Amino acid sequence: MASTKKNPGNLVFGLDIGTRSIVGTVGYKTEDQFHVIAQQVKEHDTRSMLDGQIHDIDRVGRTIADVKDELEKVIDKQLNEVCIAAAGRVLKTITTSAELEFSEETVVDAEHVYTLDMLGVEKAYDEFHEINDTEVKFYCVGYTVVKYYVNDYPIATPEKHKARKISVELIATFLPDDVVDGLYKAVEIADLQVANLTLEPIAAMQAAVPDMYRMLNIALVDVGAGTSDISITRDGSIVAYGMIPKAGDELTETIATALLLDFKMAEHVKTHASSNETIHYEDIMGIAHTIEPNEVKKICDDVVKEMTKDISDKIKELNAGKPVSAVFVVGGGGKFPTFTEYLANELGIISERVALRGKEVLKDIDYQIENPVIDSMFVTPVGICLNFYDQKNNFIFVNFNGKRIKLYDNGHLTIADAAMQAGFPNEGLFPKRGEQLNFTVNGKPHMIRGQMGEPAIVKLNNEEVSLTTPIQAGDKIKVTESTAGEAAYAEIKQLPEFDSSVNVVVNDKNIDLPKFAEVNGELQSGYYSIKSGDDIKMLNYYTVKQIAEFMDVLINTDMNIYVNNKVATLDTLVYENFNVIWSMEKLNLSDVVDAPDDKEDIDFSKYLSNNDSEEETELVAIEEPTNENSSELTSENNAENVEEAPNEETANKEENESADDSSNEMTVFVNNEKITLKGKESYIFVDVFDYIDFNLSKPEGRSVVTKLNGVNAEYAQQLNPLDKLDIYWEK
Repeated sequence: MASTKKNPGNLVFGLDIGTRSIVGTVGYKTEDQFHVIAQQVKEHDTRSMLDGQIHDIDRVGRTIADVKDELEKVIDKQLNEVCIAAAGRVLKTITTSAELEFSEETVVDAEHVYTLDMLGVEKAYDEFHEINDTEVKFYCVGYTVVKYYVNDYPIATPEKHKARKISVELIATFLPDDVVDGLYKAVEIADLQVANLTLEPIAAMQAAVPDMYRMLNIALVDVGAGTSDISITRDGSIVAYGMIPKAGDELTETIATALLLDFKMAEHVKTHASSNETIHYEDIMGIAHTIEPNEVKKICDDVVKEMTKDISDKIKELNAGKPVSAVFVVGGGGKFPTFTEYLANELGIISERVALRGKEVLKDIDYQIENPVIDSMFVTPVGICLNFYDQKNNFIFVNFNGKRIKLYDNGHLTIADAAMQAGFPNEGLFPKRGEQLNFTVNGKPHMIRGQMGEPAIVKLNNEEVSLTTPIQAGDKIKVTESTAGEAAYAEIKQLPEFDSSVNVVVNDKNIDLPKFAEVNGELQSGYYSIKSGDDIKMLNYYTVKQIAEFMDVLINTDMNIYVNNKVATLDTLVYENFNVIWSMEKLNLSDVVDAPDDKEDIDFSKYLSNNDSEEETELVAIEEPTNENSSELTSENNAENVEEAPNEETANKEENESADDSSNEMTVFVNNEKITLKGKESYIFVDVFDYIDFNLSKPEGRSVVTKLNGVNAEYAQQLNPLDKLDIYWEK
């Protein structure tokens, strides 16, 4: 009978269903420690599994039942649920990215992050289906976020940051339906229900590579009997998964062929090659033999070299063509004497950086059993148990818009997940924008977005809910597609390039003329409704004829017209602050030289005469210039000069922008060196990496130490002026 200490009630049963053997582990977790109260190992009687794939479901199911029965005897309690892991041989991954833009700067919340993740998973689905040229149906069994970005800057957690754009890099993982069904049927034979399903490389990573090591570029290689699963970490994340279909069975088969042994006896010879003792065996003819461990190594030498070369090539492929800084090896197949040495040679790294991980990573596990076996073979089973506490994985069925669908339950399934699995269009879930306007203003492209429509109507078991509402097995979901908003609409007067009016002086009167624009060659007012494709040119002038039409004045063909005291026509261009005169009489231009400075006090009648001479006289301006540029408007091409002259408002705006850029600078001290941060409204710790020479991809110690004013800091921590930052590798 087990003690109360050994059987607290909340137990986790983890099962590593391997090619050569099945390992069962039962335990429980308290705070940060896992306690193992029972462990059982049983080899398959026949080769009912090959390369991590179940070939004989009944035989595997009976072996699982045997392991379960032995464990129940130890813990004196019935086991009903089990956590399992799928082999990496059938795992497919897609690495992709997605982004979410906002129309204006927005504070990011959990809904935004979830939407971003779903956009990435949806994109991974599309990319996977494009390359999946088989009829096998695959399910997305989960995804791993590699990195988030806020306005293209890497960030640990986007929530509560202000952003115009957030983006994500993630790895989506896929498994064939028949693989999952085979595992489920095998455990059902043993009267067990699956409480959690994970992937073998994830389980191994859970136990062997703690979060604090994942900042480094490390490979974890789980060498089982049929497959070698590979995971890569870098910059705090798991960045890639991979697999090669070679492992311990390759060595066993080589020994069996060389020594004329059955598979079981060859396995015995292989496992004893690590010792220094003479190995005794019997061949299939019944003849007894002995062999030294070094001879076994020679028999397997070529196979180990070939296997480690394939693993090295796969590691480099997953790691952007480069070797990793270190390799952790787990699994029984990796225990062969020359394996780690040859893998180090193939990777071109020192042999001390390729090592078996067993006792080192399991030292924090509390084994409450007699004579526990603590080595690399038991890392994955413990990782399967630990994974249970992070997420509960299972397959469930729900009804979506009248259709029964199967979902992989990762512990936080929502209606959005069901919609995606059912093939409901992603654009049908979220509000759609109306048609946008695309046009040009003074040669520069402009775009105005349409209005947002209504979101999808979502009902769960006849109650209206949101897309992020959690779901459970048997739920009935109904989603009515979202709608599009109104198309974008704008009038010319709403454009920032459009000023309200043009002010001119006509016969000693101030006249405010409404602005016009030329649209596709035709004159339009500020009330014109812009259409897509319009070519708009803002007009900052009128012709004399247009001014007269605006004032409802009929100019007689015999009238004399003057613009800035120069003889003009109805087609002469008139700009802001220009002076216009039309009269039946001619101006006596020679009398204008001593005209008053204030144009409001000018009496133009005294400059008129009855001179009928057709000869034109030299012009002299009667107005004092309104700015520096207007004093130069005395040439034949004064209209062109007005268009080219700098606008005072624009100059002031540029000056203010320059001042704003300068005001956003912040001085901090990094490793006692003064650094000036520029170009952002606010700054966080990670921003300083753009200003210093510190390469995270080339580790020079166990981990990166980041301190702010002497206290350990996160990468997303806010900075203030004159803060003191320390960044260095912990040796």
